[in-house]
Amino acid sequence: MTSTNPFPGGVSAVELGTEGWEKPWSGTNGGSCVEAKRLPDGSVAFRQSKDPDGPALVYSRDEMVAFLAGAKSGQADFLVA
Repeated sequence: MTSTNPFPGGVSAVELGTEGWEKPWSGTNGGSCVEAKRLPDGSVAFRQSKDPDGPALVYSRDEMVAFLAGAKSGQADFLVA
């Protein structure tokens, strides 16, 4: 079976609707914001605010808990070093 998903590793943000997207940490970066949306099953979707019809990556609640704990403890600092 051939995949028709144009966003490998994600879903179309359009499929997730327009309501509920938030910019939890926007700043003075010229509009390059990450938007997040909590989904009914507890997972979280992320999309680029400049491309609201583009891809969204979806992470489970457990994945988000692990990521946030790691980020808080400095394990993600290498991403912006």
